[in-house]
Amino acid sequence: MVTLVQTITDHIDDVNCCAFSSTYLASCSLDKTIRLYLLKDFSELPFSPLKGHSYGVHSCCFSSCGKFLASSSTDGTTMLWNPQTGEKLAVLRQPSESPVRVCRFSPDTEYLVSGAADGTVALWDVRWKKLRRTSSVKDGSVIACDFSPGGNYFVTGSTSGELTVWDCQMKCLLNEKTAHDLGVTCCVFSPQPIKGGTDDYRFQSFLMASCGQDNKIIFWNLSCSGYDLRMKYSLNHHTAPVLSCCFSSDGHILVSGSVDKSIIIWDSINGIPFHILTQHKRYVTACAFAPDLPLIATGSMDKTVNVWRVESKNSANDYSSKKLRHSVQHWSEEEVCSWLSAEELQELVVVFKSNNIDGQELLNLTEKNLVSDLKIESLGLRNKAMWKIEELKSNTESTCVGVPDEFLCPITREIMTDPVIASDGYSYEREAIENWINTKKRTSPMTNMPLETTLITRNRTLKMAIDRWIDSPQVLQMTKHHH
Repeated sequence: MVTLVQTITDHIDDVNCCAFSSTYLASCSLDKTIRLYLLKDFSELPFSPLKGHSYGVHSCCFSSCGKFLASSSTDGTTMLWNPQTGEKLAVLRQPSESPVRVCRFSPDTEYLVSGAADGTVALWDVRWKKLRRTSSVKDGSVIACDFSPGGNYFVTGSTSGELTVWDCQMKCLLNEKTAHDLGVTCCVFSPQPIKGGTDDYRFQSFLMASCGQDNKIIFWNLSCSGYDLRMKYSLNHHTAPVLSCCFSSDGHILVSGSVDKSIIIWDSINGIPFHILTQHKRYVTACAFAPDLPLIATGSMDKTVNVWRVESKNSANDYSSKKLRHSVQHWSEEEVCSWLSAEELQELVVVFKSNNIDGQELLNLTEKNLVSDLKIESLGLRNKAMWKIEELKSNTESTCVGVPDEFLCPITREIMTDPVIASDGYSYEREAIENWINTKKRTSPMTNMPLETTLITRNRTLKMAIDRWIDSPQVLQMTKHHH
């Protein structure tokens, strides 16, 4: 379940980046400022906004200890700030004086990397606030960067589509020239190492995600030495360039923001979308996960920063279990509306309330009722509502394993055996979507919007996830029990 908890409207131009520490939220903008907010109530700090850059600010980040805040700008500088006081600690001028597009601290705060529009990469000594080394990529601007959790190497991404791996002596370890067509926009490491091997971060391999102008998010396995980068899989649900992505602190969730104005929250283990958020009115340029809290911040060219609370997948089930102790058929209209909200069906609250749907009527609803009586036109919304109602009927306190909704074809409501992705970004059973396209208008079954193309692509990642789920001990046990 994802809830919008705060919308910040203080910036007067595009928001380019967001960052969390354990105490603060920072955002930076083309309006030349960095703004700081307390996490406990999202109040802006008295000395905010931070002013010092003479042009737009492209990137901001906190050191892991929370002692420093860095910001980089078109003015060719990266600035260090004290986030507790707003004091400017240093102005680090890019050697080439080119616009600085990105900056990142090493995990131990020993180094700060800045990447510029002319392809230069500068490695700064944070303690002494001096330049340690510099190098450059051959083509394009450096607009993405992240350190491995072990801190012994970092990766940069450029507008030419390259991913480059560097060690802390600025030696190029690896160069993936064609990571993304038309350019890389972001690259981030999962905080958690790939399972297996040693407990020493220096000798572990990591999962990294990159996104780009090709509308894709690509997952990579990067070796402990940084010499081997292997593509794991690609996510293709966004319909426009993906501008930003970030991992949760446990590495289980990835969030991405796109030119298509949407935010997608993914299961990063299986590559399956949990939620699609569409509240921003323009391109989503930034997203960040809080290190210690279930909070996400997203920034946009609509000049706003949205803060979201992400609850675990079990939260709604926990809520439903508690509510089911009080028989569903005796639910009041308010309890039905509370249940809708808990199951992420907030869009139906007004409709159900105006039609006085209580628990007894909820259990008697059919798809025909949803169409003819409640006038719910969206097939996707109807399917989700009916699935949740059927789930109620079958008693969610049962210990049986429920079929994850993302494994069911939105058209047939059956587990997919050959899932494919249509141009609307949703996955369907191949035969079902082919029949839909051949017999209906060229519209999306989920959104009713015109399909840009009838081309469908096999969703191998989803197919693998379904097969793994079917072969899991719980499902095998359940199947055995029913037989």
